[in-house]
Amino acid sequence: MEVLKEIENAKIVPVVVIDDEKDALPLAEAMMKGGINIAEITFRTSAAKGAIELISKKCPDMLVGAGTVLTIGQVDEAVKAGAKFIVTPGSNPKVIEYCVKNNIIIIPGCANPSNVELALENGLNVVKFFPAEQAGGIGYIKAISAPYGNVRFMPTGGISPKNVENYLKEKCIIACGGSWMVKKDLIKEGKFDEITKLCNEASELANKYK
Repeated sequence: MEVLKEIENAKIVPVVVIDDEKDALPLAEAMMKGGINIAEITFRTSAAKGAIELISKKCPDMLVGAGTVLTIGQVDEAVKAGAKFIVTPGSNPKVIEYCVKNNIIIIPGCANPSNVELALENGLNVVKFFPAEQAGGIGYIKAISAPYGNVRFMPTGGISPKNVENYLKEKCIIACGGSWMVKKDLIKEGKFDEITKLCNEASELANKYK
């Protein structure tokens, strides 16, 4: 699918927490200036839906997804706002089935073989591995991926410039989720030049694996 191809091409997917809608557009512009045109905006705050809508409308070149989606209601809100893909922290069968039934791209959270098989049962072969570092890192992913040769993983959680290349060099990894280039405090303090710099560094790193 085209969206998954874009995620694979990006290699690094910024995981964004926005507390205030007013920061959405400056953040998107800073990210794109730094060479990153994809964002997973988490539904951890009340500003998420509005931020997705603003970026989707004003920055059409930015691929926007919704993260930390826990319910079918949040799926509907996110898609209505313009989200092109859904990312969940876990494998909620109802949310997965709803997305598949309605042709909504979903990357469900998986941390063990049973979760992977639930995704496969629903026709999905791209999953989020969360929390990546805390759950065993790339070694664990390689171990559980062995029986599932067609499954690609998007590890998220504890990913940083220090370890991201350990993941990206493996064929079973479609992309890595990370927040180091879009830290919450940088957004809150309006340090968008710093975000651009960090995004540029992340983009250059990702380019090595495209």
